[in-house]
Amino acid sequence: MDLNSIVNTITHVNGKFADQAQKRLDNLTKPQGSLGRLEEFARQIVSITENPMPVLDKKVVFTFAGDHGVADEGVSAFPKAVTQQMVLNFLNGGAGINVLSRHAGADVVVVDIGVDGDFGDIKNEFFVPQKVLYGTKNMRMGSAMTRDEAEKCIAVGIELANKYAKQGYRIFGTGDMGIANTTPSSAIAAVITGRTVEEVTGRGTGINDATWKHKVQIIKDAIVLNKPNPSNAIDVLAKVGGAEIGGIAGLILGAAANKVPVVVDGFISTAGALIAYSIEPKTKDYMFAAHMSQEVGHKAMLEKMGLRPILDLDLRLGEGTGASLAIFVIEAGIKIYKEMATFGEAGVSEKR
Repeated sequence: MDLNSIVNTITHVNGKFADQAQKRLDNLTKPQGSLGRLEEFARQIVSITENPMPVLDKKVVFTFAGDHGVADEGVSAFPKAVTQQMVLNFLNGGAGINVLSRHAGADVVVVDIGVDGDFGDIKNEFFVPQKVLYGTKNMRMGSAMTRDEAEKCIAVGIELANKYAKQGYRIFGTGDMGIANTTPSSAIAAVITGRTVEEVTGRGTGINDATWKHKVQIIKDAIVLNKPNPSNAIDVLAKVGGAEIGGIAGLILGAAANKVPVVVDGFISTAGALIAYSIEPKTKDYMFAAHMSQEVGHKAMLEKMGLRPILDLDLRLGEGTGASLAIFVIEAGIKIYKEMATFGEAGVSEKR
């Protein structure tokens, strides 16, 4: 998988489709613009898909799972074993992502890209064993991954985007599972946005003040030691990132190459989106920011990309839960666009 060849196929969306969508929206039986962002979502979906009457009948949320060596530094309220346990919970349909994806009518595909443990021979069509490594190394002691491993993680995401686009899935959501993964996400946010570590580091799974201060110091130590290059996203991913973050970045690049809209979940997913955006800024045209996470660094990353979140519900679970909810809202925008009558169809007088 040649990353450059994928990146070279990504184009900006075609403005003529947005104009076409806007004409229809303006002719629907309502004051112009009165359905606000629902109209924006419909316009963007039409632009991405280049289909004047887009269909979102097949939806999928990808939950990438990976472990993090930095968990050994005590930066999370939960032990590392929870990553593997939660993957099994996803596959049994018992997690938050399963409930909300059922509500949105989306499949949940769970990707083992870097869990520090084996799952054996799981017979489940929604489980994708694509392990690149058994957890990253402790970034406080050295690079989290090699550059080759980081590139392989991106390749996994691209291949999934290609495969599921070919299978007829019309919209993707991103999700994550990985104990301690707010630590590498905060590091990525600090390096690429230029904000201080304190400004972009949150409470993750609910840590106390002392653990938060410790977490900030760990991230600072990792950045000083590894010297990630802010203008080289793969270098940043390798040195202070995570396998699931790389997978999400690849999925977004692949979605853009396939002209499939991709709904980006919260803080960890947005770290992946920031890597994808830094590799190819045109990916922004294909992204929807699902929600505003309670993680403080999330806003800085969204601002860096110029993305505005759809929802603000104080979420901080990850897994793709916010993406599932946002897909539901985006679909509402498409239904308004397609199913609402125009003035002519309804025999309603337009404004003078």
